[in-house]
Amino acid sequence: MWLGLHSPDDAQMAAVATVFDLHELAVEDAVVAHQRPKVEAYGDTLFVVLRTLAYVDHASMAETAEVVSTGEIMIFLGADYVITVRHGEQTELATMRHRMEEVPSALAVGPSVVLHAVADRVVDAYLAVVDEMDTDLAEIETTVFTGPTVDIDPVYLLKREVIEFRRASTPLAAALARLTAPNPWLPDEVRTYLRDVSDHLTTVNDRVMDYDNLLSSMLDAATAKVGIQQNTDMRMITAWAAMAVAPTMIAGIYGMNFENMPELHWRYGYFVVLGLMATICFTLWRTFRKHGWL
Repeated sequence: MWLGLHSPDDAQMAAVATVFDLHELAVEDAVVAHQRPKVEAYGDTLFVVLRTLAYVDHASMAETAEVVSTGEIMIFLGADYVITVRHGEQTELATMRHRMEEVPSALAVGPSVVLHAVADRVVDAYLAVVDEMDTDLAEIETTVFTGPTVDIDPVYLLKREVIEFRRASTPLAAALARLTAPNPWLPDEVRTYLRDVSDHLTTVNDRVMDYDNLLSSMLDAATAKVGIQQNTDMRMITAWAAMAVAPTMIAGIYGMNFENMPELHWRYGYFVVLGLMATICFTLWRTFRKHGWL
């Protein structure tokens, strides 16, 4: 028997637990959700938690607040039954169920083939998400290294989503390692197929780790670029301020209204002072321009 549930409440899970004699701790985890990937044995029942992922379509990184959505699938595996409890809309199982029903020889192996099929579907979804994230990484890389300005927000966003991805995929490696090792719950044939799923998961984890390192490098580069832009802006502001200081100082001196000041009553004094101001400003402008400050 394969019983599939979607976001069951306490009453539904209590009824199922009574029929199948499920352990109360596993039932609580199935209702509350928000569990890390794990494998636990409760008597003759194996309890497996998988985190599901789906890529959130978006036009650009600047127009989204989420790249990866997460959910969970809990699996209760017994001698002659399997119960799947799904939270979220990330990985539907109806299509897989219909496809498996068309292969009675596979189902004849036992409920454990459903465990393999679900794990394989979940990890395949990981691969699809990783492929989609390549586009986002390329977009961010272009923005960071070639754009006129730097927007760090998309880098932080994808960095956060990669961390969320790792929370789903990294612990699953230990769970699959426990399932692929010799154990009393799974036949050798199923464990062989689970090793292939584990290999795919290793590929996913390697790529996600590379993405994490690349985003960290991009974040450092973006921060450095912002610092350079700020230094450039400060130099420009300083240059304009320096050019304003000279005429301000001269105007301030002659604005003190003392009676005995040089050239105060000279006929051409006003024009000479204006010319001096212009000459000083022009000289400073050429100097700053020559050194790349303007």
